[in-house]
Amino acid sequence: MTTTADLHTLTGAYALHALPEEERAEFEEHLADCAACSDEVGELAAAAVRMGLAVSAPPHPAMKARIMARVPAVRQDVPRVRVPAPSRALTRRLGRWTLAACVAAAAGLAGTTVWQHTRADDAGRRASVSRQRADDLAAVLSAPDVKSRHVRLPDGAAGTLLVSRSRDQAAFVASGMAVPPRGKVYQLWFDESGTMRPAGLMDSERTTQAVLLDGSPGGASAVGITVEPDGGSAGPTSTPVALMELPV
Repeated sequence: MTTTADLHTLTGAYALHALPEEERAEFEEHLADCAACSDEVGELAAAAVRMGLAVSAPPHPAMKARIMARVPAVRQDVPRVRVPAPSRALTRRLGRWTLAACVAAAAGLAGTTVWQHTRADDAGRRASVSRQRADDLAAVLSAPDVKSRHVRLPDGAAGTLLVSRSRDQAAFVASGMAVPPRGKVYQLWFDESGTMRPAGLMDSERTTQAVLLDGSPGGASAVGITVEPDGGSAGPTSTPVALMELPV
């Protein structure tokens, strides 16, 4: 059994879905009673998504030729001495922002690989959209009163709801969600005493993403997710795949 002290060090691995099933279940039980770990997991997951949205411009066609031409003139580095892996005690001393950087770097690698193949004439537009999405999410995360709730979705995906009452905004961060059926999209809803109010669409091609919900979270007690036709619906047309209580 993992000690409570050790459980506090697993937020980064949990956000990356890198924990074995038994250890994941144990950490989730701990997460329900630990506000600090819950907040940290939310921050790490959001940081990973922001980096995953990063845009990388395609390299110039002549870059490889220039690099290869310089190889013979570049002095080779002296082989490095292998450094022993840090102890678990040292790992426990890492700050949350160091962990966030590691999580963000891992997610950013996948995002960079995808975006390198984006057509050049779309790069500017996509970069602008991605920056705006990241800025919107960052504004919610940096609000002094932001609250987060980490949830496990039915398909095994991880989700984090974030709410800032001072900004009157909410965001949803998803990681590992299954791709919806062809011609379908995930739609988010604010649940107001059983009345579902549209709150935005998710990107049907992304399994990990962040969405700033449309409209105010005021009056809502939960957020639901349904599968809808492309373009979304005025009201839910299917049974919610998830219904998540908003953090208070």
